[in-house]
Amino acid sequence: MSLNTPYVNTIPADREPPYPGDREIERRIKSHIRWNAMAMVVQANRLHDGLGGHISTYASCATLYEVGLNHFLRGNGGKDPADLVYFQGHAAPGNYARAYLERRIDTGQLHRFRQELAEEGGLSSYPHPYLMPEFWQFPTVSMGLSPILSIYQARFIRYLRARGFLKALPRVWCFVGDGEMDEPESQGALTLAGRESLDNLIWVVNCNLQRLDGPVRGNGKIIQELEALFRGAGWNVIKVIWGSDWDALLAADKGGKLVRRMEEAVDGDYQKYSVEPGSYARKHFFGVSPELMELVNHMTDEQIQKLLRGGHDPQKVHAAYRAAVEHSGSPTVILAKTIKGYGLGEAGEGRNITHQQKKLNEKELREFRARFEIPLKDEEVVQAPFYRPAADSIETKYLLERRAALGGFLPERKYRAEKLSLPAAAFYDEFLKGSAARAVSTTMAFVTVLTKLLRDKTVGSRVVPIIPDEARTFGMDALFRQIGIYSPKGQMYEPVDKETLLFYQEAKDGQLLEEGITEAGAMSSFIAAGTAYANLSLPMIPFYIYYAMFGFQRIGDLIWAAADSRTKGFLLGATAGRTTLNGEGLQHQDGHSHLAASSVPTLMAYDPAFAYEIAVIVRDGLERMYTKGEDLFYYLTLYNENYPMPAMPKGAEEGILQGLYRLKTGPKRRKLRVHLLGSGPLLREALKAQALLDEKFSVSADVWSVTSAKRLRAEALSARRWNMLHPTAKPKVSYLEAALSKEKGAFVAVSDQMRSVSDQIGPWVPGGLFSLGTDGFGRSDTRANLRRFFEVDAETIAVAALYALHRKGEVPAKTVERAIRDLKIDPEKRYPELR
Repeated sequence: MSLNTPYVNTIPADREPPYPGDREIERRIKSHIRWNAMAMVVQANRLHDGLGGHISTYASCATLYEVGLNHFLRGNGGKDPADLVYFQGHAAPGNYARAYLERRIDTGQLHRFRQELAEEGGLSSYPHPYLMPEFWQFPTVSMGLSPILSIYQARFIRYLRARGFLKALPRVWCFVGDGEMDEPESQGALTLAGRESLDNLIWVVNCNLQRLDGPVRGNGKIIQELEALFRGAGWNVIKVIWGSDWDALLAADKGGKLVRRMEEAVDGDYQKYSVEPGSYARKHFFGVSPELMELVNHMTDEQIQKLLRGGHDPQKVHAAYRAAVEHSGSPTVILAKTIKGYGLGEAGEGRNITHQQKKLNEKELREFRARFEIPLKDEEVVQAPFYRPAADSIETKYLLERRAALGGFLPERKYRAEKLSLPAAAFYDEFLKGSAARAVSTTMAFVTVLTKLLRDKTVGSRVVPIIPDEARTFGMDALFRQIGIYSPKGQMYEPVDKETLLFYQEAKDGQLLEEGITEAGAMSSFIAAGTAYANLSLPMIPFYIYYAMFGFQRIGDLIWAAADSRTKGFLLGATAGRTTLNGEGLQHQDGHSHLAASSVPTLMAYDPAFAYEIAVIVRDGLERMYTKGEDLFYYLTLYNENYPMPAMPKGAEEGILQGLYRLKTGPKRRKLRVHLLGSGPLLREALKAQALLDEKFSVSADVWSVTSAKRLRAEALSARRWNMLHPTAKPKVSYLEAALSKEKGAFVAVSDQMRSVSDQIGPWVPGGLFSLGTDGFGRSDTRANLRRFFEVDAETIAVAALYALHRKGEVPAKTVERAIRDLKIDPEKRYPELR
């Protein structure tokens, strides 16, 4: 069975509803927006060559936007829930130009497009909520992310309704380019949307047939390819290919030869027709048969050349949108055929270079003005000035009336979420007391914290646990029964483990998002939940727990988008550590996620060793994000090594949060002193090394827990910068410097991450820092063998401490040599990173 329908509009002309607006006024408004969108890019690049910007994308999708914004897309102030709209990133100048006509953006701001560091502030290059938090809702310019994010956003809205948080369903719209559809993230979740019947989701694919360099499918037909893809995934597909001028030709095509010719021509042909005069299309498109030539004998070449594509015809677009919003039972995709750079003429309409077009000369500006009837004088046009009708003009009144009728402006982001009441400090007491002799992993310690939060009457319902098919690995299968796995269909079968205590339970109102093997999908759910406070006025608390190796390394772009979106919540990199996850080997063992985490400005990254550290960090995160309202999110690495959890030392809380505290002081009687800085499970190796150094080498070692090298470095850099800029003032002292500046002896750091993680704090450690870490590819073996292989075991730490003392002139080289021999370390083995 073919998944394709003929290469014509899905909605026949005789089934189109009447257009509800004033087409002429809307045309003028759209023309003004087109002009200003072009002018802001041209002006910016005249003044500052190389600033960039894009003219051609908005030129192709202007009608798609304007029909939506005049008649369908709902704002935040109406009786209906606001639509969540993912606007196409490269079309951002069009959004700014419309906001200019709406009086939301002034002339000065348009002049400062892509000049955000101007004293008065400017406009960001693309949609970035972090940079313009009251304007943009979603970051959309990393190709492929908007599609998958929009799917999981629509799905999360359904989840909230199923759990009683929402009554009405906001619609989610996603405007995406046809070239963007090649991204794996664009296609990866299509079946989820179809499977879960997300009829609150509408995609509009702007099929202008061009990527950045050339045709999307020069030798094929991207619309037909996408139709088959979406229909196969269970979507409702609406094709908008031909404008109204084609209706009479199609009606006269009694033998179907015109439709066959439409299907024969490939996209490379259609791109050529868009840049050539009508005589070319007459000869090469219609001229292949006498019957087709007869269809257009009554038309001039100019009329043929002006035959519209469907995406530029408001009537056709309106019909598609109306059908989409009235459809139920499945998501809808509208495949709208357009011309990239529409209206630019010789400057770039339909041409391969149009994506890079930043400037127009005087002739091109005059042609643009004439084509769209912009009321500017000849002497004005050359400057590409902005044009805005008067506040009391017909156009301005119409524009504002339409947005008022739809509930307000878009895009717009409003913060209306309440602050959450959080559990009292006593809630965490059990985690501060330790586990006595009972051995547990930090993963299980976290799961206990999470389980208790889920049961809490103040915030339990707000917690959103997210897992990519690893609940049993992380010991979280008890949640299957406790809170249920969300499924819009409930559970239509009896699970094979029904007779067991922890059977697999799906429920329509389930709280757990068990996403299957899709880290990208799970991260998209995390972003939807973590931005619900802004987009839905519902603060939710997502905890996304996953294999640490498959986080930043696999979905780093989505984590960056989470930061841009001002997402809140907790990322938990479980089964972390290149030596702690001992049996899995090279592809699974994470030793660098904290290095990647250090690149995300709003991410608080921690590498805790004990249950009390986890409890303190989670409590602090909840307070900062959901009571103080800080736009942060947290990353914690969790490990699967079991050991007894100690009680929290008195006064350690500040150090846990700042990133460093002294865990255990060495004997005072020793003259030689070192400081061992440990993170995660390797903090225990540092404690073993402390005993070795004392017993075998008469060296006293203080052991410190480093919970966050990232935070220590950030604060130290801030203090150093302030001191540089205030050379005559009393210097600021960072927490790290204050903690270590008076300490004597050598410093050695060890973690189950690469040395570079510890090296972040090296410049502020007195006398320098000697770091040990797990640089290189992972291996599968025992923990003891792996730690010896990567040189992070207690014996190697002891040797490193002695060597650091030797470098300070406090220990002879022979002492280090004896330690290497006595502790059975092979000095000739190859460096682990190169093995």
